[in-house]
Amino acid sequence: MASVPPLRRMDSAQGDFSPLKHFVLAKKKISDVFEQLLGYVKESSEFVEETCQNKALENIASQDQKKQIQTYADKLAVIKEVLARRHMKVAFFGRTSNGKSTVVNAMLRDRVLPSGIGHTTNCFLSVEGTDEDKAYLKTEGSDEEKSIKTVNQLAHALHMDESLDAGCLVRVFWPKTKCALLRDDLVLVDSPGTDVTSQLDSWIDKFCLDADVFVLVANSESTLMNTEKHFFHKVNERLSKPNIFILNNRWDASANEPEYMEDVRKQHTDRCVNFLVDELKVVDREQAPNRIFFVSAKEVLNSRMQRAQGMPESGGALAEGFQERLKEFQNFERRFEECISQSAVKTKFEQHTIRAKQIIETVKGIMDAINIEAAEKRVAALEDREYQMDRLEFVKSQLNLLIDDIKKRIKAISEEVEAKVSSAMGEEICRLNVIIDEFHADFHPSPHVLKIYKSELLSHVEEGMGKNLAFRCSNAVNASVQSSQKDMMESMLPLLPPAVQGQINMLVPSRKFDLSYDLNCATLCSDFQEHIEFQFSLGWSSLVHRFLGPANAQRALKLMDQNFQISRPALPLAHTPSSGPPSIVAPPNQETAVMTQEDLMVAMATNLASLTSRTSMSVVIVGGVVWRTVGWRLIALSASLYGMLYLYERLTWTTKAKERALKRQFVDYATEKLQLIVSFTSANCSHQVQQEMATTFARLCLQVDQTQKELEAEISQLTTKIKQLETVQSHSKTLRHKATDLERHLEAFTNQYLQPSQ
Repeated sequence: MASVPPLRRMDSAQGDFSPLKHFVLAKKKISDVFEQLLGYVKESSEFVEETCQNKALENIASQDQKKQIQTYADKLAVIKEVLARRHMKVAFFGRTSNGKSTVVNAMLRDRVLPSGIGHTTNCFLSVEGTDEDKAYLKTEGSDEEKSIKTVNQLAHALHMDESLDAGCLVRVFWPKTKCALLRDDLVLVDSPGTDVTSQLDSWIDKFCLDADVFVLVANSESTLMNTEKHFFHKVNERLSKPNIFILNNRWDASANEPEYMEDVRKQHTDRCVNFLVDELKVVDREQAPNRIFFVSAKEVLNSRMQRAQGMPESGGALAEGFQERLKEFQNFERRFEECISQSAVKTKFEQHTIRAKQIIETVKGIMDAINIEAAEKRVAALEDREYQMDRLEFVKSQLNLLIDDIKKRIKAISEEVEAKVSSAMGEEICRLNVIIDEFHADFHPSPHVLKIYKSELLSHVEEGMGKNLAFRCSNAVNASVQSSQKDMMESMLPLLPPAVQGQINMLVPSRKFDLSYDLNCATLCSDFQEHIEFQFSLGWSSLVHRFLGPANAQRALKLMDQNFQISRPALPLAHTPSSGPPSIVAPPNQETAVMTQEDLMVAMATNLASLTSRTSMSVVIVGGVVWRTVGWRLIALSASLYGMLYLYERLTWTTKAKERALKRQFVDYATEKLQLIVSFTSANCSHQVQQEMATTFARLCLQVDQTQKELEAEISQLTTKIKQLETVQSHSKTLRHKATDLERHLEAFTNQYLQPSQ
């Protein structure tokens, strides 16, 4: 960038810019940079802390980085306060009564410090500017502001304070409105004579380590004394090449001996050059003469005081050569201001600038590390999200395919079970008589015992058929169901996460499946009515049943019974003894069709025709021939045989015969009823299998649904994490760009204020 034009100041009254403004501008510039840097580091600290606290962004920023940036923020806050207090400092040293205070007053263009005959500085006095309108002082160890209006008051205050010694500091605050030199952050320190104390080391530690320029005020009427040299040797040991100016004061005395002036000047100059170059080695021999001046501070102060009062500058009793001595003093001021401004900027701001660059470089490195880590994790999160999305799509598509396939498989197994159960039940119905014959219980035709017998018979039939059906079907069905369940689990296994795959048997436990054959014989055969009353095989009822069939025989017998009741209404009805309830109870309702005589004749004719078509017709013909041949003997023989047959059947109709008859009747009845529920029972078993398979599949689908939800939740979390990582990347890049801008500002400050002028 373009170099700054030199700031020259020949005389403040002329309004020219002072070289000291170089320091003021540099201080403002570096303070602004540090203000921005502090804000930047605080923002970076908040960003790193927020990143550390986000559990989803673990390992993006570390606690060490957070502590490091926080430490930088604390340091920068301290440096910022230090910069605000920074000022240029010049220290005046010399033997007692060499005119140090007068030199200070001459530079300040006012009688600020006590000087002259009777006024000896007995402690360190620093003069600095204040924005207030009144002057005041502060003593060491006290914040009390003691007001002073005149130099005499200051001298009196210093003289009356017995606690002040040579090693104490009194700070004098002078209004900036009264002194232009103090407006540019310059502090002038007056000291007691170097010959009044031996505690030079403590002076250096306390007052000299932060001084930018040292001014040795010597007496031109004598030579440099060892006490003065000894002090600056100690300063040179503690500081690296301090900036030292030598003022040979009271040079106006040389006007009395003009013929020796040049020789004396040369003698003083050589001694001072040797002291600066050979002894202290703070400057080279070419630059040394520019640090040595011959002045009369008292003359300069008086002339400037007269000018401030509107009087001629050269008025009064001034020695010959005053203008040359005045120009020499002004030349000293110019070189002093140029030196101290350049030196103060370098000593006060260079290390802070370097430290700021290091902090920026470190913070920028942290931002780069965070950006790289966030970028890597973002790429990993994107890949992970893409994998999870592909897996979710795979799970959904495969699940849809498996649903259709497993539905078909369940349907096929259900149909297979239905056919198997239907076939097995049909076979068991055919061998129902075997199951009933296996039943043994106490039998008696009394109603109470008969009721218990039938109840136990029904339980035996249901238990026996259930066992037989289970033996025929359950093992095969169970094997088929378990095989299908295993196939379902194997087909669904790839859709589950690895952690769940190992627990699939716990989530869907394998258990033996047993079909339930609920025949419900008690309800099914609840209306069974046994016929165990005695009936002669050649009796009227049996013959009617034989010739007309069961249905027509019942109607015919009922019709004949009604006609018989009409012809003999007074006779009581005769009932055949029965061991149970009536075999036929015809409810007297209008829907029951009563067989007429014409219907009965038609039925008898039909059966007779059937009889003639069979061998029974031949028997009748043979019987007629025998009747013709034998006559009444045959009739008697037939009656005897008929009676003997009736007697035989009557005697053999025992309880066992009744039990056998009941079992035969129950076999016929139960066979008919069980045939009706074959399809229902097989369908029920098929439904059980279907329900078992569907339950297993539902459990597997539930796990797959849970897997889908977990995948969706993980995808959502990854999406949120990716957005957060993108935010971290963006913020870290922004902070890095800010760091680069601050580096440019610091580099510009370095080039403008810290680089040596070309």
